[in-house]
Amino acid sequence: MFSISEKTVQNILSDFGIGGDVVRVAELQRYDYENDSANHVRLIVKAELADAANAFVLRFVSEDGVTRSLIEDQCRFADTMRQNGVATPKRYRAGGSFTEQYAADGYDVTVTVEDFAENEIKLVDEDIAEKTGRLLAGMHNISEALDLHVKNRVLFDPLDKNDLFDAAEFMRYGASLDGGEKAIYDKIVSMYEYHMRILSPLRTRHRYAVQGDLSDCNMYTTADGSVGVFDYNNCGDNELFCDAIMEGVFVSRLMDYPEGAGVGFDERLLSSFLRGYRTARDFTDEERALYPHLYAVINAFWWPDNVDALAEAVKNGDRSGTREELERVLARISDMQTV
Repeated sequence: MFSISEKTVQNILSDFGIGGDVVRVAELQRYDYENDSANHVRLIVKAELADAANAFVLRFVSEDGVTRSLIEDQCRFADTMRQNGVATPKRYRAGGSFTEQYAADGYDVTVTVEDFAENEIKLVDEDIAEKTGRLLAGMHNISEALDLHVKNRVLFDPLDKNDLFDAAEFMRYGASLDGGEKAIYDKIVSMYEYHMRILSPLRTRHRYAVQGDLSDCNMYTTADGSVGVFDYNNCGDNELFCDAIMEGVFVSRLMDYPEGAGVGFDERLLSSFLRGYRTARDFTDEERALYPHLYAVINAFWWPDNVDALAEAVKNGDRSGTREELERVLARISDMQTV
C-alpha cells in the first residue's frame, strides 16, 4: 500500500516553493487498486507546517487514463477560475508547472499542491443550493468568455454515458416483457425517442471546460458566506446548459441534507439551484424550451431508484411490481416541467 513520509511531504512542498517544517500529515482520501501490478493509487493528504497559518493539500495520482498532461490542464483551468474571481484554493507551481512527477514507495505518481480549504460544506439546504447555482453560472460565464477547454470525459453528460441516469440500462428489460407491461414499455420508449429528437440540437452546440462535480464533499463556505469549490479531477468539456441541469439534479438528489427535509425537498433544492444559476446566467428561449424534455429523460431513467427497482421486479418475476415501476417511469417521462 502506498505510503508517504512527513520528510517526503516536506521535500515536495519545498519543490513547490513552500518552506517550513511539516508537523503533521493527515490522510483525507485514499483509493488503492487491489491486485494491481502497475501500482495505481489516488491519495490526498493534508500537510500542516509549524510556521504556516494555512495548511496544504497534496494529491498523489497514478491511474489508468489520467495523464500528467490532463492533470496539468485541469489545474490550469482551476487557476484560471481563481484568477477570475471564483473562490477556489490557490495551486502552487514547481518549475513553472502545476504538476510534478515523483517515484515514491515503489509508485510513479503525479503530485499537485494547493491550499487547504476550511469550512467544507457537509449539508446542502436551499440557501447552499442557490449559491451553488450562482457559482456554477459564474464559472460557465468565464469558461465561455475565455474559450476554455479540457479534453476529458465528464460525469454528467446527458448525451453520453453518465453517472445520473441510464436509458440504455432500462431498455435491456424490454425483451423480458409481454402483455400490458410491454405496452407500457413501448410507450416509454416512444416518449424517450420523442424527447431525444427534440434534444438533438444539443449535440452540435459548442462545449467548454467545466469543473464537472459540484458536490458537498467538493465545496466550502467562504469568509463572506458564498460557496467555493475544490477538486477538479472530473473537469472536462461539456455543453454548458446540459452541465447546469445535470449538476442541479445532482445537487438536489445525491447530497447530504438536513434532517426532516421531507417530501418535495429535492424539487425545492433544484428550483433554488436554477434560480441562483439564472441570476448570473439566464437561459435562452431555446434552452427554456429544451428543459422539459431534458428533465423528463433524467427523471424517468434516474438510476438510483427507477432502473434498479425495475430490474429487481423483473428478476423476481413480479409482474405487479414490474407494472408499477413501468407506470412510474411512464409518469415521469411524461412530466413536462418548465423552468
